[in-house]
Amino acid sequence: MFKGTYRHRLDGKGRLPIPAAFRRSLATERIKSLVATLVDQCVAIYPASEWQKLEDQLRSLPTFHRQTKALSRNLASRAVDCTLDGQGRILLPPALRAAAGLQQEAVVVGVIERIEVWSPGAWEDFLRDSERLLEDVSLGVAWPMPGRGPETGGGGPGSTGKL
Repeated sequence: MFKGTYRHRLDGKGRLPIPAAFRRSLATERIKSLVATLVDQCVAIYPASEWQKLEDQLRSLPTFHRQTKALSRNLASRAVDCTLDGQGRILLPPALRAAAGLQQEAVVVGVIERIEVWSPGAWEDFLRDSERLLEDVSLGVAWPMPGRGPETGGGGPGSTGKL
């Protein structure tokens, strides 16, 4: 649903413009309600339907398991219901902005089912660290996708076939 990387500025009230491509995707799906929470060092914004799936997953875990309680508390206690205003902006609460280190500049990233909002420095750190982490890891994901060779737009000379 969401993909790409965009740079935006937060206004003085903490409102962030949602990239037009993301707004179109939300409109296509008729999504009006969003949930924002802190994940890692960024603000993660979920359409309400995706947030519901996350809640359902948490409910399926052992209720009194230490890690389940920690994860549920961390996600839910920081979660805030949000809506897009008439200008396609979302208000990020001060506590979430502070926890993610967001000031004026923000990197807005589409991560399939959610939107992430990073401070530029934290995003650069993440990219550097994740590239090192993934150098020797395939995660069992074949690339290009099976059945897609160079003639269909996948792979090509020098392609390793794995991510």
